[in-house]
Amino acid sequence: MSVEHAGTTTTRVLVTGVRGKTGAPLAELLVARPGVEVLGGSSAPETVDVAGVRPTEFSWDRPDGWPAATDGVDALYVVRPDRADAPELIGALLEVTPPRAHVVLLSEQDADSTGPAGWAPAAERAVRTGGHNWTVLRPSWFMQVLTDPRFYLDQLTDTGELPFASGGASLAWIDARDIAAVAERALLGEGHAGQVYELTGPAALSLPRTAELISRATGRPMAHREITIDEALAGTEGFEREITAVTFERVQAGSFAVVTDAVQRVTGRPARTLETFLADAVPVLRRAT
Repeated sequence: MSVEHAGTTTTRVLVTGVRGKTGAPLAELLVARPGVEVLGGSSAPETVDVAGVRPTEFSWDRPDGWPAATDGVDALYVVRPDRADAPELIGALLEVTPPRAHVVLLSEQDADSTGPAGWAPAAERAVRTGGHNWTVLRPSWFMQVLTDPRFYLDQLTDTGELPFASGGASLAWIDARDIAAVAERALLGEGHAGQVYELTGPAALSLPRTAELISRATGRPMAHREITIDEALAGTEGFEREITAVTFERVQAGSFAVVTDAVQRVTGRPARTLETFLADAVPVLRRAT
């Protein structure tokens, strides 16, 4: 998984989605490792500003640029694109990735629950059958959706509500930084080939309990408001609507309530609690409305 450059051993890693929730912290961890060259894959490489990362043109819409992006890489972090043709795209990317490269795929918890013909298993299958050593990461819901305006931040800060179609089920929220820590070890360490890691936080929390912890951290009243799946789908269409519907159906079936110790087994430390994440996120959650 490494090559010789001027008498020194360097491991070249391409991180797709380098500005994303897991890509950014992963890039920082990789840069801190000696002898690692980090390529930050982005459709807008001029916006990649992680110190020590080499901005690299990478877009799922421009496959003609993939050979240059993957040239000479020893490891590849693939953030699965949320689009219908993801399995085919991932397979095509691996065709132009050096055979020696170890591939780590960011999938989702309990991906097999949709059956072998489902979209998520098909994306994983593209990696398993692509001819590379591989590791699959299957995380639960990211804690970061609570601080992202594209998800729940605006509702929390503007209305004090967490609208969520839980059906009474719990979620084992995980900090994306813990996913990145596992990915770093899977990309660079030994013993991870052929492994599937179901990644969760240390506890499954109901949505009322989640809102209670947010309220305690911010000092503001916060409450969970149960909504229907149809309400959660408002404003979505096409494949986004399909995948969102399936996701909330799986939430209500308990797919994201299972707790594992995989973060600790791989990294040697426990997964962060939601309380720890919220303590770091207070400035965002307390923003002026």
